[in-house]
Amino acid sequence: MGELKRVLYVEDEPDSHEIAQLALELIGGLIVKTCSSGPEALASVVEFAPDLILLDVMMPGMDGPTTLQALRLIPAVAQVPAAFIAARVDPSEIAQLTSLGAVAVLAKPFDPMRLAAQLRSV
Repeated sequence: MGELKRVLYVEDEPDSHEIAQLALELIGGLIVKTCSSGPEALASVVEFAPDLILLDVMMPGMDGPTTLQALRLIPAVAQVPAAFIAARVDPSEIAQLTSLGAVAVLAKPFDPMRLAAQLRSV
């Protein structure tokens, strides 16, 4: 992967995606597109062309793992690294999520001051 510039963040909780967007854009200098659901992410991912996809695990309807599986079927973004952000990050949950192809699992709540650095490190 080249330099991290564009992040697609899929999160159903408005407060979480607002804080993450501010942190990633203002502190991290990244371009962020937020989506509030898996279907919204699928509809906009190709046009946005992210360098990294950050997915909330627990979302109503289409959860993060299901969204990742659907994203992997889109040739233009099938190889884009994806990370999960989760409230529960016990070792078995992390193992399950990384087995789906995630490059990292970040804990929620996250530190807004460190979020961009965490994403760059993955």
